[in-house]
Amino acid sequence: MIAISPTTRIFVCTDATDMRKGFCGLSGLVKAHFQIDLFSGHLFVFFNRRRDYVKVLAWDKDGLSIWSKRLERGTFEKLTRSSDGDLEIDSAELIMMLRGVQIEGTQRRKRYSIDTAKVA
Repeated sequence: MIAISPTTRIFVCTDATDMRKGFCGLSGLVKAHFQIDLFSGHLFVFFNRRRDYVKVLAWDKDGLSIWSKRLERGTFEKLTRSSDGDLEIDSAELIMMLRGVQIEGTQRRKRYSIDTAKVA
């Protein structure tokens, strides 16, 4: 499994992606969909139309990495929280999605967190 830092942001492209795309094709999608620096160290997640194949693109300090997973049975959850074709999730949601846990409708229990606006 991918080790994810708590400061790493995870962006999901909710539009179907051609899984024949490699480093160059997925990098172009990052620039087109997210307008975020590809070399920021964040993760970019792409699914195929059938939702049984996922690719994760990341910059790893000295090069790009692609992780992929293809399901033998079943599909990944289709997230619908964004109308513009992309959304941001946290590491717990990514792990749940990859393991087959339904994220939509899941309620989180209250936890303490420092509001960055109040700290500054």
